[in-house]
Amino acid sequence: MNRPLSLFASLSLVALSIAAFGSQAAAQTIQSRIFSSEDPKFVWKTVTLPNGKTGAYTLGVGSGAFRHRSDPPNVVWTTGDRGPNMTCSEAPAILGEEIAQTCRKLSNGRIYPTPDYVPSIYKLELDRDKGTFKLLETIPLRKAKSGATITGLLNPQTKATKDTGMDMTGKVLPDDPDNVDLEGIVRLSDGTFWIGEEMGPSIAHLSADGRILERHVPTDAAADYKDAEAKIVADLPAILTKRQGNRGIEGIAVSPDEAFLYFMVQNPLANPDAKAYQAARNTRFFKFDRQAGKVVGEWVYQLADPQSFGFDPSPRQNEPRISEILALGTDRILVLERTEKTTKLFEITLDGATNILGSKWDEVATSPSLEQQNDLGPLNVTPVTKTLRLDTFRDIKDAPEKIEGMAILEDGTLMLINDNDFGIRGDATKIVLVNGAVTADPAIWKK
Repeated sequence: MNRPLSLFASLSLVALSIAAFGSQAAAQTIQSRIFSSEDPKFVWKTVTLPNGKTGAYTLGVGSGAFRHRSDPPNVVWTTGDRGPNMTCSEAPAILGEEIAQTCRKLSNGRIYPTPDYVPSIYKLELDRDKGTFKLLETIPLRKAKSGATITGLLNPQTKATKDTGMDMTGKVLPDDPDNVDLEGIVRLSDGTFWIGEEMGPSIAHLSADGRILERHVPTDAAADYKDAEAKIVADLPAILTKRQGNRGIEGIAVSPDEAFLYFMVQNPLANPDAKAYQAARNTRFFKFDRQAGKVVGEWVYQLADPQSFGFDPSPRQNEPRISEILALGTDRILVLERTEKTTKLFEITLDGATNILGSKWDEVATSPSLEQQNDLGPLNVTPVTKTLRLDTFRDIKDAPEKIEGMAILEDGTLMLINDNDFGIRGDATKIVLVNGAVTADPAIWKK
């Protein structure tokens, strides 16, 4: 089921002129190089499927990425998400038609072929001479007090929508309030981590050894986490419990002085319902003051036209999604907006955009909702300004699909990494180094 991880490094050079979305036009030369790995530590486990066949899974290490300026050269931290999983509608194509019988038991079932997977932080090292990378260290996520490892199974949620987790036999799997769907990551000077996760949705502070110390959840969801070992702080806007399933917080970033965190919802909220989510362009970007311990800003980011994604144009507005954000400076953010096959990177600034935190747009009762009004002009709401910095269809024709992680290396080079979904469809993890697309403040990457 899984293709072996291939070893190769390809170099592509694309010369282009990019007209910025503002008044300036700048000539750029974008260089890219693709890295692969044959490190046996990425080979994870073989699973027997319902049809008797086997599936070979690799570690998924590309859901998020970060490099701290104090880290050694060519070393990055990455994340896996919650492990191999799929909805009942997706499962037959991946696991075989036999799984359809299991899925008939539950209309909202989500299949976990490996329910024992532990969400983890991975430390990778690149070899620029060979065009390869390897796994140096794995930090499994743990509960704050007992130190027991968590899983990627579901939380016992009543405010946000949720699936029912089950294994391949149809056995319903237990919920746990300490579990997370680990997506985005940053590392601070003290060695601790902050993560963004999809289920809550929430952001959480982790110790250097992976214990979930503190988790910030929507204000109306505190009771759902009353049995968690982590300290639960219910201070995120309650409107976030309207996130569409599997479309929570994927991106998190940190300002150069580490005073602020930024995080972003992957897609527009299902506010008031899934129909609104499917047609909406307006997703939400947040700023969190670490010292004050609270959200201090919220802005609107408008997703691109789904027809503009060159490898897989679509009429469906919910195809584009946000999979990662990266601070290039204070209040200057690189946003990774993608479909399955095409990735675009937009630089945004908060200057001139409307801070809607605490406004009527954060109230569930507001009708029509922000998500139901793609034309923001009549609302007197100005979205963040987007400047296109990279489009894989135009600039990196051999880029991998499902790019979900970004980091700035020690020389200012941009690193991209894909989420291979644990190899359930045979995809390998690849890393792409990019020069000429973005310029980060030296405070981000210089020691």
